[in-house]
Amino acid sequence: MAQDKRHEVKVKLQVLELSKAGSGIELEIYAEGEKLGEIEIGHGSFGWRKASGKRGFRRVDWTTFTSWLNERLR
Repeated sequence: MAQDKRHEVKVKLQVLELSKAGSGIELEIYAEGEKLGEIEIGHGSFGWRKASGKRGFRRVDWTTFTSWLNERLR
């Protein structure tokens, strides 16, 4: 049985080695064809920008991000 495609992720690789400053991966996140936002994964932080975001990425360092995930995903 074919399943409807609801989510789509597009990836942009800037540098394959994330240990260098300024390198990272950008993920564009879509649900049912509508862009939800973008995730930026870098050496020092995780960033999120909603689809209508004009301020750029809101970034948090990895320690803060993992603490937030651990609290939310108990």
